[in-house]
Amino acid sequence: MTFGFAPSSAASMSTSATSANSLARMLEPAEWAAAGIPLLRNPREVVSGLHSRHLPRPDTAIVAVLDPDERLKASASFVRRPAPADGWMFRNALLAQLRRVIPHDLRRRTPVRTAVLLYCREGDGRWTEEDGAWMWGLRDACTLHGLRCGAYITLTREGWQVLGEGRGGRRPSADSKPESLDALAAVETIQPRTGGSASEVLRRAAAR
Repeated sequence: MTFGFAPSSAASMSTSATSANSLARMLEPAEWAAAGIPLLRNPREVVSGLHSRHLPRPDTAIVAVLDPDERLKASASFVRRPAPADGWMFRNALLAQLRRVIPHDLRRRTPVRTAVLLYCREGDGRWTEEDGAWMWGLRDACTLHGLRCGAYITLTREGWQVLGEGRGGRRPSADSKPESLDALAAVETIQPRTGGSASEVLRRAAAR
């Protein structure tokens, strides 16, 4: 004869509520795309720069703050803890890193700096529920730190992908060697920067 304990109804309800809350703290790709996330002018330049500085391995998140000209102001990387994906936990982790590397902009009426998130993981570039939780966490952390919520980028062995925009590339990847920071700086120096409404239209057209 085998003896055991059946889970109580209260415990089952608590587990169901926790699971439902976790699902609520994530964003679908359509929600992300409709949120008006600003497009990166040169996403590969941003990805290559962060990859060279932090050398991410799977389960590494890199949060970076860019000025209006997309120059890197601060960045930090950390390894995701082995726990179920939850936007609230991701928000707290991102906020802790932001507070460590750069002052908040909460006194400004309109955010002028933008935070982007690069997450290196296994699998391919297609959206997962874990990505949705990171998106939710990034958006909430930006609100609490006075920043604009910027792009969410996955880095896998297949390459990089800006989720919600359809832009990506094969290099860098989770397995590739980092590019020289001096070479990246030289490319940034000679590349022209444009602005204004016409440029915004062109950037959005290129992302389609």
